[in-house]
Amino acid sequence: MQSTSIVIGASGALASACINAIEALDDGSQIIAISRRKLSSTAHADVRYWQCDNSELGIEECVNDLKEIDGHIDRVIICNGRLHDDGIKPEKRLEDIKADALFSIMQSNALTPLLWIKALTPLLKSSQPCVMAVFSARIGSISDNHLGGWYSYRMSKAALNMGIRTAAIEYGRRAKNVRLMAFHPGTTDSPLSRPFQTSVPEGKLFSPAFVAESLITLMQNTASSLDHSAAEATFIDWEHKTIPW
Repeated sequence: MQSTSIVIGASGALASACINAIEALDDGSQIIAISRRKLSSTAHADVRYWQCDNSELGIEECVNDLKEIDGHIDRVIICNGRLHDDGIKPEKRLEDIKADALFSIMQSNALTPLLWIKALTPLLKSSQPCVMAVFSARIGSISDNHLGGWYSYRMSKAALNMGIRTAAIEYGRRAKNVRLMAFHPGTTDSPLSRPFQTSVPEGKLFSPAFVAESLITLMQNTASSLDHSAAEATFIDWEHKTIPW
C-alpha cells in the first residue's frame, strides 16, 4: 500500500521545505499539501494541492475527501501558525493586550491545528505507524518562561501544547499506531521571524531546509521505534532534545 504524507498549512516557507524534504526521501510517498489559499503546483509537480478555508466545516469536508485517496497515511505535518500581521504584533507589556488580536492568534495557533487533529482521527487509525508533527514553539513552555511578554503567542502555543498532549492520551486508546509531537523549529529564516531576527544569536537562525530535514529525520526515527502501546506526546526541538511542557 502506498504511503501518504499530508502537509497542512502548506503555503509557508517551512511547509514548502518539508515537502522538499519528503520528496528527497524518494520513497514513493505521495504528498498532499493543504492550504487556505490556492497554490501553484509549479514548484512541486508531483504534489497534489488542495484548498481548505480552515473552518470547522471546511476541515471536515477536506478530510472526507481524504478518505477517497489510495494509500496509508504515515506522516502528517501541521504547519499552521501566526505571530504577527497587519495590526497584530507581540505584546511587550500587559497594556498592549487587545482582545480581538489575542482571540485571533489563539484561533490560528491553537484551535485550527486541534480541529485538524480531531477530524483526522478516524483516518489515521491503522495497523501501520503514523507520526503527526505540529509546529509549536519553545515560547509555549510554561516552565521555560523566564522573560515574559508576547502574551498572545505564548498563550496560544501553551494551549496548543495542552491540546496535543491531551489528544495523544485519547489517541493512545483509539489509535495506538499514531504518535503526536509538538515540534519547536528554532528561529527559522522566514517571514514569521523576519522582524525579530536582529536579536537572534549568531548561528541560531536556521534555514527552512535545515529545520525540515531535522523534522523528517525525527519523524522517521519515531515511526521506526513505535509500538502499539499507549504513549504520551513529545515536545521536542530541532536538535531532537525534549522541552519541558
